[in-house]
Amino acid sequence: MDENQEKKENTFRAVQNPGNYKTVYEERPTKSHHFSFGRTVLVPFFSGVVGCALVIGTCFGVPSIKEKIVGTNTSSVQNSNSSNNISGTVSQVSLSNYSDTAVYAANKILPSIVGIKVEYTVNSSFSFFGRGNQTSTATAEGSGIIISDDGYILTNNHIVSSTSSDSYYQVSEASKVTVLLYNDDTEYEAKIVGKDEQTDLAVLKIEKTGLSKAEFADSDSLKVGEFAMAVGNPLGMQSSISCGVISALNREIIDSDGKTFVLIQTDAAINSGNSGGALVNSEGKVIGINTLKLSGTGIEGMGFAIPINSTTDVTSQLIQYSKVRRPYIGIAGIDLDEQTAKTYNLVVGVYVKSVEDFSSAEKAGIKPGDVIIEAEGKKITTMDELNEIKNSHQIGDEIKIKVNREGQEKELTIKLGEQP
Repeated sequence: MDENQEKKENTFRAVQNPGNYKTVYEERPTKSHHFSFGRTVLVPFFSGVVGCALVIGTCFGVPSIKEKIVGTNTSSVQNSNSSNNISGTVSQVSLSNYSDTAVYAANKILPSIVGIKVEYTVNSSFSFFGRGNQTSTATAEGSGIIISDDGYILTNNHIVSSTSSDSYYQVSEASKVTVLLYNDDTEYEAKIVGKDEQTDLAVLKIEKTGLSKAEFADSDSLKVGEFAMAVGNPLGMQSSISCGVISALNREIIDSDGKTFVLIQTDAAINSGNSGGALVNSEGKVIGINTLKLSGTGIEGMGFAIPINSTTDVTSQLIQYSKVRRPYIGIAGIDLDEQTAKTYNLVVGVYVKSVEDFSSAEKAGIKPGDVIIEAEGKKITTMDELNEIKNSHQIGDEIKIKVNREGQEKELTIKLGEQP
């Protein structure tokens, strides 16, 4: 075997047996003094480096060995609240605890959700086979949230106030309201403490103590993409949950009656009967009141909830006064855009169609035919703009307005009354 072959063989054996490379080389006789240093020092050194690399690579390639050397890396499992920085971004995301999060949130909120059953009297004037007016009973179902341990329950106004009529029938105010608690088959009769059509909120009361009060979160700090769970009684199926995320914030939605709501949008399934129930976060804290959904061909996963922060003042007023006390002017107005104003030889603003007797508007000297063009120094073009300024004040406050009366501008001062 020549010198080159000997070196190749020795190198091969050194890689295959990294722990015994010194013995392998000592078994080979030295043929020349010129190569003794390379064979006895350099080659073993580099072979040792190669062998060491193989050993380290093997250790880190096998998970059980790696864990013993460096421990288990837990940085990939992040708390669900890791998105709570101001920028709304996260450095790392893990879904490994998603199921546990849903279980925790459900267990926390379910004892605070109730089922609501409402009975109405329906007077029908439609004649079947010669029969005259008839009276029957109709029922509706919804959900509610326990807000105190002594029996106060928050829900939607449209659940307990469904009065409507046409030429064939008339539906009365709710004649009876009952509540079902979580894991309790007893029906508790409820009293309607107060309701508010403008915010679609109502408060009920049952005579029972020791109830599980829901915990509220800060709905102003929500971020798009956060975990969301809708809880309620869809289609009468009590204590049901559905999970999703916050799809959007501050959505302006106009309902069938023309009222505008600013709502939380979610893709958590909301169905008939979920109204009045809770939308909660990953901690099982209430962030909103489920109130409506969009439905129809091609529409899926578009539910909406009233932000919980916007309910607190309304709720306290409903409990204290049975209604929400709001400032009031006392006019009926029509918006005038440029085209309409030009057509009727008027100016852009709010045309005063009528003034209520003994109202703040009448006392201030506002007359039918006036066009309100300014309020508190701001240009007014719509009733919404006027109401926004009015609602930013308290009952008894004075606001200054400017009207155009038969081509002449006039400043008036209104002392805001209370909405009847």
